[in-house]
Amino acid sequence: MAFLDKFNDNHLPLFGKNWRHFSLWGICLIVLGIWAIFAATMATIVSVVVLGFVIFFSGIVMLIDSITFWRDKWSGFGIQLILSILYILVGLMLINNPIEGSVSITLLLGILYVFAGIFRILFSSAIQLPQWGWVFSNGIVTLILGILILASWPASSLYIIGLFIGIDLIFCGWGYLMAGMAAKKYHHA
Repeated sequence: MAFLDKFNDNHLPLFGKNWRHFSLWGICLIVLGIWAIFAATMATIVSVVVLGFVIFFSGIVMLIDSITFWRDKWSGFGIQLILSILYILVGLMLINNPIEGSVSITLLLGILYVFAGIFRILFSSAIQLPQWGWVFSNGIVTLILGILILASWPASSLYIIGLFIGIDLIFCGWGYLMAGMAAKKYHHA
């Protein structure tokens, strides 16, 4: 509730008025997260396809930008044009081959977790801020997750992304639900 202390008194009624929206959004995200965990393969494929569309449309925007803005500036035009074409191609590859795309993304995710875990362990050991043990423990968990992903790769590629998205959705939904419960205390109707 400490974050509410930073709210101006004028904002609290508005915050309280929307408690149902926060709670409903939280429940929806939790349900969606549970679905993503139990249908992890489908969630993985859908996520990779959505990512493919985001990258594809980013490439289209970059292509338009390179033609309209960078065309007269020859030093940057070639690089912008090549990058936009690469974005478009990668987006199309993810859209057309989401299973193969999930294999690559899962490999990168496993490598990222291993390095992030190592750096968190080293950082927390070197700096030893108050409660540094939590960061150290987080580093160990992150490192173990990365090793587990890489040890079961490429088989883990079909479910790991959907599983992680599901877990994230549940925690995000829980946060909204808790915000809704806090906001309800300020609802005056």
